[in-house]
Amino acid sequence: MGNCFGTTSKSTAEIAPSELIKPQPVIKLYGPPNSFATSHIRLALQYKPITLQFIPSDENQTPTLIYQNDVVSGTVDDILRYLDTKFPDPPLINTTTYSNTTATTTSSSIWGWCGDTTPLVVWVVKLQHRSVSWHLDRMVKWADDMVARGGNARGDPSMGSPRMEIKKFAKSYSQLLQVLLEHAQMEERVLFQILESADRGLCKAANEEHARELPLMNGIKEEIKTIGVMNPGSPDYQEALSNLSSRLKRLKENCKQHFEEEERELLPLMEATELNKSQQSKVLQQSLDVMRETHSHMFRFFMEGLQPQDAMRYFDLIKRYCDNVRVSLMLHMMVD
Repeated sequence: MGNCFGTTSKSTAEIAPSELIKPQPVIKLYGPPNSFATSHIRLALQYKPITLQFIPSDENQTPTLIYQNDVVSGTVDDILRYLDTKFPDPPLINTTTYSNTTATTTSSSIWGWCGDTTPLVVWVVKLQHRSVSWHLDRMVKWADDMVARGGNARGDPSMGSPRMEIKKFAKSYSQLLQVLLEHAQMEERVLFQILESADRGLCKAANEEHARELPLMNGIKEEIKTIGVMNPGSPDYQEALSNLSSRLKRLKENCKQHFEEEERELLPLMEATELNKSQQSKVLQQSLDVMRETHSHMFRFFMEGLQPQDAMRYFDLIKRYCDNVRVSLMLHMMVD
């Protein structure tokens, strides 16, 4: 993701949205390596079409950016505004502005139905839907690519042999499965509990749908394990790959339908709960507690599924309502 994540080539199936941008200009960034502000700027720079040269400085120096004849220092927002001026695509500064309890959007907002009374946790859920959907689409394309190669032909050299590629595929799916499971648990334990307290039985269908998907999700994981020990290129191997592709497509379509139903029928009802500032903060913290793995060592994987501006929006929401220790750990997962 971006320039700071290394230059090793990847197969098309593994490329994150922001990796499609080719680096061009060189930007130098001076700042304390353990500084929250420095890490935040380094995260933002990963989404810009630049090559970053980070030069660690002493703890007392304010993060300073040098580009051509410009020397820019100040707050994180100051530097992000400068970057958006010099490199407008993709933009990093949100067109959405957040108050303490609500999110205000312009009429051209890409956030769909979300309005100025939408609880912040709803925005978090919708962005999680986007990341999961992107990763599911990537896994389907990856599986289709392996099927097209007949099971024994190598693809991108960085993927290694067919057996090595299956191991990478298994790891990626395991990460996606963990995010899916934690997302469902968060909705059931936090979001749906709030709605249930207002209207008993409101979320019954959504909970049942979560349960129905578990056999399919776990079955895909077991099928990948089976393929991993089969003889690459054999008829059984190719048939198994084809079956895997079909099951992934079914999971993708099921999740798409489920997400659309939630965003159309359930999430808008959160506005009626009228959560105050303190309650919204508590709900967000509870949500992150349930999704602990997603927001720790798998945070980088999760963020790869978001387009640059969405990723910065998501991080902006988290840093406003979570403790500094947790947010700092997530930042280090992204930039170190």
